[in-house]
Amino acid sequence: MESIGQVQDGFLISEVQGGNLVAFEQLVHAHDQAVLRLAIRITGSYSDAQDIYQETFLKVYKKLGSFRFECSFSTWIYRVVTNLCLDHLRKNRQRRETSAVEVNVEGDEYDSLNQIADDRPDNNPEQQVLCRELCAHISRALTKLTPRERIVFELKHYQGLKLQTVGEILNTSEASVKTTLFRATRKLRFQLVGFY
Repeated sequence: MESIGQVQDGFLISEVQGGNLVAFEQLVHAHDQAVLRLAIRITGSYSDAQDIYQETFLKVYKKLGSFRFECSFSTWIYRVVTNLCLDHLRKNRQRRETSAVEVNVEGDEYDSLNQIADDRPDNNPEQQVLCRELCAHISRALTKLTPRERIVFELKHYQGLKLQTVGEILNTSEASVKTTLFRATRKLRFQLVGFY
């Protein structure tokens, strides 16, 4: 059964395919925060995420004419953004291996995520400090994962997607996603063992 969002996406896509640019703006508005949040979570950099965000919607605009409704639009756009993030992470990993650059995970990713609206009520100062420390620790641990492991972990745990949907986004089997998630979780537990 299709959700209201899927029906609305379908209508907007048909309108865009018919040449309605206002419909594309509405489609972007409906998905822009999710795309930006995912790009920030995966790349760990607000500026890189903004570049990926722009590239995602440029690619979506160019390819929307050939969208065949074989999957939901949100699955398709997540596929686009994750592929762009995966390319970005691979390039960065190659650069890091050739030069010893220190990534400022503590400030960059945590502050980047705070620039996007958060629906949770304000915590007390002590909880905010603990949350900041935990976020920094998790962010550092996430950098130890391979790009594919990080994307699978992010899509499953931060985006709340089902393994089958993650498989569709990454164009792989659910069993492969489970294996990747298991490896990622095991690596993260090892990295975080001293924190608790």
